[in-house]
This record gives sequence, structure tokens and C-alpha cells, in this order.
Amino acid sequence: MNKQIQILSILFLGISSVAFSQIKEEKLILNKKREPEVKKIEKKKTSVETVKNYPPEEKSANPVKYTITDVPVVSDFKTSTIQGEDVALKFDESAQDNYIQFGMGNYGKILGDAHVSKVLENKLEVGADAHWLSTQGLKKEYAWDSKQSAATFGAFMNSYGEKGKFNLNAEYGLDHFKYYGIYALQPDASVDLAQKVNQFKVNGYYDFYSNEILNDVRVKSSFLTDYFDAKENQVSLLANLSKHAVELGDSGFTLNADLGLGLDAVKTEFTIRDANSSNFVNASLTPKISFRKGDSYLSIGSSFSFLNAKNDNLILAEQLKSNKSYWFPQAEFQIAADNGFKFYGGVDGGLKLNTYGELLQQNPFLVSDQYLRPTETKYHFYAGLRGDIDETFKYDVSAGFGKINNIMFFRANSLFDNAYTLNRSAYNYANTFSAVYDDGNLSDIKGSLQYFPLENLIIDGEVRFQKYDLKNYDNIYNVPLLTASFGAKYTMFEKKLLLGFKGIFASDRTTNSYVLNGIANPSDPTSTIYQSTENTDDKVGGYADLNLSAEYKFHKNFSIFAVGNNLLGAKYQTFQAYKVLGAQILGGVKITF
Repeated sequence: MNKQIQILSILFLGISSVAFSQIKEEKLILNKKREPEVKKIEKKKTSVETVKNYPPEEKSANPVKYTITDVPVVSDFKTSTIQGEDVALKFDESAQDNYIQFGMGNYGKILGDAHVSKVLENKLEVGADAHWLSTQGLKKEYAWDSKQSAATFGAFMNSYGEKGKFNLNAEYGLDHFKYYGIYALQPDASVDLAQKVNQFKVNGYYDFYSNEILNDVRVKSSFLTDYFDAKENQVSLLANLSKHAVELGDSGFTLNADLGLGLDAVKTEFTIRDANSSNFVNASLTPKISFRKGDSYLSIGSSFSFLNAKNDNLILAEQLKSNKSYWFPQAEFQIAADNGFKFYGGVDGGLKLNTYGELLQQNPFLVSDQYLRPTETKYHFYAGLRGDIDETFKYDVSAGFGKINNIMFFRANSLFDNAYTLNRSAYNYANTFSAVYDDGNLSDIKGSLQYFPLENLIIDGEVRFQKYDLKNYDNIYNVPLLTASFGAKYTMFEKKLLLGFKGIFASDRTTNSYVLNGIANPSDPTSTIYQSTENTDDKVGGYADLNLSAEYKFHKNFSIFAVGNNLLGAKYQTFQAYKVLGAQILGGVKITF
């Protein structure tokens, strides 16, 4: 059996080598953020950890940079021209945490990346990260400018005390890009399509080693501005209280009690178009009790939210204000026959504040004027099967159904005026999107797996099907029915060579689009205006994006790398008219110390 696996591994390497030899161009994706890897198959639905690694000395022996991050439900792959999922590999066994790397590729791609850290006295660790990525864009596809650049600069501090660990990190991010997805008009090459987003984040996290009463405390803050003077300030506070591992007599059951206390406040102001503004303050309370015996458990809880919301713009006669309370069910069970077969199910729900910063992460091509509303998941039932077979094969398959109010998705904008001229603002060429909302139901099926056939080979994959049934819209816009990913990592030559593969797939998406025609102005027959005709059932084609990466360490301090993306060379679209770069290759050198 092992010989067969080794033969398959050699074939995999041979195919990868052939693919590399045929690359003429390629796309960039490299480590933008350095964070502990999260295996989606092992994520817990609880907000409070039930198991912690301690004593403190054991934690301090292997310090980790902890950051507060929102993990998306599915793959975090982004298909805009310079953003993508990190498919470059790292030497995880290396004790050298400091590095500098530089790379260049086609499409004028330039990469700069650095990380430095130092452990000081009293187990205090300080460090910094820097990242730069730029591209000249699609010069052969568009007459106008489509170049982009992105940069992040951050600093962090980790402190490991007697009772817990403390993390503080700050980050500044700059994203400078163009509204280049124009399809209904043909503007001059000199048209200014610039958008620029600045965001500064400060996060703090204190985690107690024990689960006695106060478990952990988290603070998140964000300050965002853009080229059109939009402003958004956000702060989040979360405290988790817990009492774990309470023995219930001789029954073999243990009791865990948790209570989450949260407060979120977001203020957003726009200055163009309708000058929308919003102010949300949401207080949340999430009590939960869990009964556990071995790997089987039952959790029962609730989630309470108390929302104060204010919306205003130039169209409304007066400011809209509301104070509303919400209740959501929270329950989950698991019946474990053995490690290989664990049946689970449950119900959850919650209130999500949709912020301008989070919307830009999903779709950077939004007009800088959004009407923001929270999304309410009234309930979501799910059931599934998961397991770990011989520590070689992990899997998780589940299906669910939920009822959601204010489902958020993106609708394409037409021209904001009908004047017959190309002298327009960057967002006024039918090239931007706005968030819209509708109530409806969601049916979803998802599965993920991890396979470890050899010590030096890891294979993983995930797939998700999601079908929305909306109240007012016939179709949800810009959301694929099916998404999937498949990846592999292989090391050889005593772990000096790392090879990686990542394939990402998505089905067609429904969108709306516009056709513009010049007609005589009814109020002035001597002038011309634009007439807009909307197609509410247009399609954005699906895609298959294949990526390869390799890094060879020829010295303990030096390595070379190459990353290839979109190797099929398809200039598919992320949103209507927003094509990605074709096949690309980027190579560079990395110095560790």
C-alpha cells in the first residue's frame, strides 16, 4: 500500500513539473498576513474555548502571534486582480521567524514582504510586519488605467504572564485601485477611475490559562476612510465568562457553563450621492450550558441582542430610529460512536452588523454611498457527520436550512444621471455596485476533508452548495450556487523543497446589467441623453482557477520561490466586467534570520 502511495506522489510531482515547464505567464499570491493556520474542519461553533493548553510554561515555549480575525464561512479566496488566497508554502518546522522576501512577475507585478520579531525579557515578544503588492493591471484589455497596489504595515506585542497571555497589535492598510470594470460606455483612456481605501486597526486580546470564571477579553477597533471622504469608526468589546469541567457525581458527565457579553458600535458616514449615514450600537448576551461525556455532548443556550439603529440620508424626510430586541436559539448535540463517526446537529442564529469595511472585503467596487442594515438569521438548522479515521482522513459533511431577514447581496448600479457626456465621476460609468437586502430562506450543503497519505503529503478540499429563495427578487445577485476548492502540499529532499497546488472553482452567478443608448431629450429635442435598459437575468460565467507554488531552501538563511496563479489563463470576471489577470508567474528570493 505504501509503495502505491509513493508512486502516486511521484506522479503528482511529475505533473507539477510539467505544469511549471509550460508556464508562460502567471498570477501572484503570496503571504499577506502571518497568522496561525485555521483548519476549517476543526472550527467550533461556540464562542468560548472548552479546552486550553496550559501550564503557562508550555505555552511560552512556543509563542504564537494571536490576532482577532473574522473567518469567512467558505473559502477566503479573492479573485480581484491583485488579491488572492495565500497558496505559497512556509517551512513550518523552521525556528527562524524573521525574514525578508522580494519578488517580481509579469503584469508589472512587484512583491515586498518582511517580518521581524524579538523576545525580550520577562517573556515579552515584539515584532512588525510589512507587505507591498502592486500590478500594472490589464493594459491589453482596457484602454483606461487598471493598475492596483496594496500595502499593510503592522506591529504586535505578545506577553506571557503567570495567569494568561496578552496580545496587542496595530495595523495600517492601504488599498489603491481603479473602478476599471466599464462595459456600457467607452470612455477616453485618460479617465480618472481612482479609489483609495485607508484602514487602521488596533486589537487587544487577553486569554486566561484556566477557564475559571473570566475566560478571555477581546477588544477590536477600526478606523476607515476612502478617496471620496467616506468615514467609518467601529469598536467591539467581548468578554467570555465560563466555568468548565464540573463533575456531575459518578455519572461520567461533566458540565460546562459559558456566558458571552458583547458590545459593538459602528458609525458610518458618506458624503457623495445620497450622503447615507448610519449608527449602530448592539449589545449581546449569549448564555450556554453544555453536558459532555467523552466525545458526545449536548449544548443548550440562547443569544440575545439589543440593537439601537439610526439611518439618515438626503432622501429621507427625517432620520430613521429604532430600538429592537432579538432572541435567537443556540443548541447543538453530538453522538460519537467512535472517532471515525460522529453525528451532530443543532440550530443557531444571530444578528450581523454589515459595515462598509466588511462589504469592501467582499466587493471592493462599491460606490462610496451605501445604505447599511444588519442581517438577522432568525434560525438555521443543520445536521451532519464528521470524524477522524486512523488519524489519516478527516471529514465533515453537513446540510442546513435557515430563515434570514435582510440578506445582503450586491446589485449593479446604472448611471447616476442621464447626461450625454463621458466627463463623469469615477463611479458613474455603470461600473459600481450597491448593497441591497431581501428576506428569504437558505438551503445549504457543505463538506470538507483532509487526507494525510504520507508524512510529507497533505491533501484537502471543500465544497459548498447554497440556494437562496428570496421574497422579492427572483435570483440573488453575484452569489454562486456552487463553490469548491482542492489543495495539496508536498515536501521532499529532507523538507528543503516545498510544492503546493490549489484549485478553486465556482459556478455561474446571476447579476443585473445595463444597456445604454443615446436618445433625444424629451424636454430639449436639440440635445441628447442616455436611456438605460436593465437586464435582471444576466450571467457572470463560472471559473476554474489553478495555482502552483514552490520554494527551495538551498541554505538555512536563503531560499528561492515561484508562485503561479490562474494557470489556465482564463480572464474570468469577479463581478460584471471586472476581469482578473491571466496566467501569471512570480519569482523571488527569501532571506531568513
